[in-house]
Amino acid sequence: MLISVIISTYNRPDALNAVLRGMLRQTDRDFEVLVADDGSDEITGDAIHAFIGQLPVKIQRVWQPDRGFRLAAMRNRAIAKASGNYFIFLDGDCVPRADFVARHRALSEPGHYVFGQRILLSKSYSERILNDNIDISGLSFPQLAFARMRGHVNRALPALPLPLGSLRKAHPRDWRRLRGCNFAAWREDVMRVDGFDGSYVGWGLEDSDFAVRLCNAGVRAKDGRFATAVLHLWHPMGDREMLAESLRHFEHAKATGAVKAQKGLSSLTIHPATRPGTDPGIQTDEPATSDE
Repeated sequence: MLISVIISTYNRPDALNAVLRGMLRQTDRDFEVLVADDGSDEITGDAIHAFIGQLPVKIQRVWQPDRGFRLAAMRNRAIAKASGNYFIFLDGDCVPRADFVARHRALSEPGHYVFGQRILLSKSYSERILNDNIDISGLSFPQLAFARMRGHVNRALPALPLPLGSLRKAHPRDWRRLRGCNFAAWREDVMRVDGFDGSYVGWGLEDSDFAVRLCNAGVRAKDGRFATAVLHLWHPMGDREMLAESLRHFEHAKATGAVKAQKGLSSLTIHPATRPGTDPGIQTDEPATSDE
């Protein structure tokens, strides 16, 4: 089963570089990487292209013009270009450990989506990692426990693999546990809810909306904690200017039992490539590009 790892990013090439180094370490190699780029400049493009030929898997950049925080729409564009039957969604500042894809694959189960976990890194530790180009994807649990003692990370236990068995499915309708930085879902379930809702503009709640609609469609939550933890590099808090509007939209989706996105995958249209050698891109109200 081919897995599509969809990594979202915006003008943070140093963090993305750390994430892609983590993808280099993966023990499971039956996956592709799609970088869902929400309007970054070509410094980010150069960072992505530097990994072509290094990664033993297909990697492509799917880009849309910078018109503010449009993560939901950007993820839809990447989904439309993906070839896998199973999608792992990862933020471009969350470094995966070597068994990340393998553990997500082991937890995949029809009719379920999997929510993962993160370990937060301090500002000073994150800056040192990025400034000195330190590869943290190979950190073991004892190393992370030591980093916890020194105040570099907020916790280490998520990196300890635990066989939770049936406990992973103890709360099948608890959408609140999904964090957009690390989760996975089957292609057919993503299509059933028409992907993410591009009506969400600005930081927040697009991932909660997605989880609620999955639950409304009968897709059950599965706990990926103590198996799929990622290392979340520090970043400033996102702009909450549009959060009130997003909250109104989200409350409406909950109250109405919504399944389909108001502005989802079905709103996308294929258009011809704008440059020689590129695949067709995806567009809604403006063209997007895709480079392989």
